[in-house]
Amino acid sequence: MGRVDFIIGLVGALLLAHAAVSTVLYRSALKIREEDFTYPPPQVLVEVALSLALCFWAALKVPGAFLPILPDAKENRVTKLPVNGDFMIFNHRGKIFLPELVEAKFS
Repeated sequence: MGRVDFIIGLVGALLLAHAAVSTVLYRSALKIREEDFTYPPPQVLVEVALSLALCFWAALKVPGAFLPILPDAKENRVTKLPVNGDFMIFNHRGKIFLPELVEAKFS
């Protein structure tokens, strides 16, 4: 069933691309006729709505079934932090600026 859902998503993406190209061609035809663009034709709006539905369907079905999040699973364990949080040391990229800050402080 996953292959059919993937093809449905591909059709939705192609339909959306066709709607975009149709809108660009419609706007260029309006420029030739020197008319203002107010909104796209109804055909393009229907294509966008249909492609949206098809892409949503594929986005929900292709990755697979939703799995429950179990609160007592070993993968969800939070690492225990030490009780004395005042003495925590973190290594980060800011340590490269330390010599410049020390020189500026004592200059």
